[in-house]
Amino acid sequence: MNNILCYIDPGSSSYIVQALVAAFVGFIFYFKTIWFRVKEFLGLSKNKITDIDNSDEDPKAI
Repeated sequence: MNNILCYIDPGSSSYIVQALVAAFVGFIFYFKTIWFRVKEFLGLSKNKITDIDNSDEDPKAI
């Protein structure tokens, strides 16, 4: 009687699928962030962060 009964109920399998999807999305965002930092470091990024002037003055009045 060497019957091995492997049973995963639907709740456990949905949790496993959820964990795998979350890990996959996490890796995508992690490597995307690293890729943008490398591109910015090498000067290949088209979008540069500029300083924002938070003054309430009218720029046309200057």
